[in-house]
Amino acid sequence: MSSRSNEDFSINEKINLDCRFFLGDRPCKPHKQHGVHCENCDHYEPVNKRILIIKLGAVGDVIRTTPLLHVFRQPGVHITWLTETPAVLPKDKVDRVLKLDAANLAFLQAAQFDVIYNLDKDAQAIALTELIDAPEKIGFRMDQNVCVPVGDAARKKWLTGLFDDLNKANTDSYPEEIFEICGLKFSGERYIVSLHDSPPFNLELPRPLVGLNTGCGIRWPSRLWAVENWIELSQSLLARGYGVLLLGGPDEEERNTLISAASGAAYLGTFPLQRFFHLINEVDLLVTGVTMAMHIGIGLEKRIVLLNNIFNRHEFELYGLGQIIEPDVDCLGCFKPVCDTDCMNLLKPADLLQAVEAEISRLNPKSESVS
Repeated sequence: MSSRSNEDFSINEKINLDCRFFLGDRPCKPHKQHGVHCENCDHYEPVNKRILIIKLGAVGDVIRTTPLLHVFRQPGVHITWLTETPAVLPKDKVDRVLKLDAANLAFLQAAQFDVIYNLDKDAQAIALTELIDAPEKIGFRMDQNVCVPVGDAARKKWLTGLFDDLNKANTDSYPEEIFEICGLKFSGERYIVSLHDSPPFNLELPRPLVGLNTGCGIRWPSRLWAVENWIELSQSLLARGYGVLLLGGPDEEERNTLISAASGAAYLGTFPLQRFFHLINEVDLLVTGVTMAMHIGIGLEKRIVLLNNIFNRHEFELYGLGQIIEPDVDCLGCFKPVCDTDCMNLLKPADLLQAVEAEISRLNPKSESVS
């Protein structure tokens, strides 16, 4: 790195305001790494298109929207992403990640973009789509104080969210839907999940290691599989010599403690989000309901056994990584938070054991890490 004296200082220093790396209030990455200035910088990347992605949503919804970055990340395209969970986004694929807060909302109302892709239908997202300046707006926006689609591309996704029978009849996966909304064709682009800011666990447990994510979120008790079933499945897996690791967050703390005590399955407690990513990366196969852990597991390319009852199975893109196990009932895909028939518990531990053993037979040797 070269040093400069006051004699070299000039207020007429060349500045590339349109560079992908230029920040305006602090040194850019090429300057910090190589000491370069804008004049004759080999790292200069002029921006000719600025896009804003609005996907606030839950962690899993944000993760399963990342396949778009494979297409959006192009020379000359600057990507800003507004979300409630910035920690899950790949920092090397998004130029500016903004957490939904008052300071960033003030910035966005003064900013200018070429295109806004709003993929959320909630009130905050559609209001922001109206307020932020961009000549082209794609996805969902506001009309008469409610959510409406922007053109035909988003209309199908809008209608399936309004009418249960249309939602049940849908055969497109979520990635196919969002690619269509954005005027693109889904070609199997994968989730992008990065392991960063946290070391691996390097667990000393038997292999193959089966992760059991036992919860489903308090909003959807209809998706819960009984503690007794998890205990029996854990015992059966351990009896066959597999490692078993219980997974979950604070809502699952009590049930996982009970399952561990009754079965002997390993349970390490709860962890911050990035540590939880690493914990899931330790397992070879993941048994889970429709949860954040499911999307993390898909992003980390784990074998998956997915328990589903109230959602449309076509919604889930597993990328050939596993299988979906459902109860044999006529009301699948009812989208009810409370189930009158307790249909999830029609699934027996023996059903899950058979599915797990089928997926274990398809396992590749475990890699040290996934990024």
